[in-house]
Amino acid sequence: MTTGNMQPTGNIQLQRDAGIATVTINYPARFNAMSRSMWLQLRSVFVQIQIDTSLKAVVVRGDRHFCAGGDISEYASFRFQEESLRHFHENEVWGALQTMLECDVPVIAQIDGNCMGAGIEIASCCDVRIASQRARFGAPIAKLGFPMAPREAALVLHSVGELTAREMLLTAAVFDADEMLRRGFLNQVVEDGALESATQAVLERIQPLAAQATRLNKKTFRLLTPVHSAHNASNLVASAYRYADSDEHREGITAFVQKRSPRFES
Repeated sequence: MTTGNMQPTGNIQLQRDAGIATVTINYPARFNAMSRSMWLQLRSVFVQIQIDTSLKAVVVRGDRHFCAGGDISEYASFRFQEESLRHFHENEVWGALQTMLECDVPVIAQIDGNCMGAGIEIASCCDVRIASQRARFGAPIAKLGFPMAPREAALVLHSVGELTAREMLLTAAVFDADEMLRRGFLNQVVEDGALESATQAVLERIQPLAAQATRLNKKTFRLLTPVHSAHNASNLVASAYRYADSDEHREGITAFVQKRSPRFES
């Protein structure tokens, strides 16, 4: 089954076969960056997955790249108004990420190429993360003049660790796969070209397991992991998007679209 047709803004594809769902982030023209419509599709796909009791596991992947971040070409149309910016992060983005976090079957991230910003957030919702040697990880959004939204930051902080999250967001650091393996974000790094077989090996370990036990384990993990409800981050939401109309925010997005370095005033 495929969800959505190919659109200029990309799509999220869903295939189901023999108890395995494959979710493909599909926007090759932008290295699989997430457009607004793709966030909505991602949520819809995981709603379908959650109610399908025949599934034993989910694989999230892209073609040549996992996900390069957000589709910045859309940003000027909504990011400079506080209300529309809040709606984007709290409803569209977090709506999709929360649905992934609430999935009761194991979710495997098959990471190749760029895994930036939104890609880090999507990978952080997965239970097992396997990457190729050529994968790269970061969230250099300060170059675009904006911070990570509170719930998303809580998710990333929990999954990559505090020091790595601070380095990614405060210094725009980008890490290779071996470094992210050492830092505990990845379960496995494999040679380029071996990603499919490594993912298949994990699926073969999952398939014979008791489905009820697996689903109950995931529910237990959610109860024991405070970030999944983002209680602390929710306290920040009321004021988190007041930067929408700021000069730095406008300059960061405009500079990217114009393919020049941003000029932030000190």
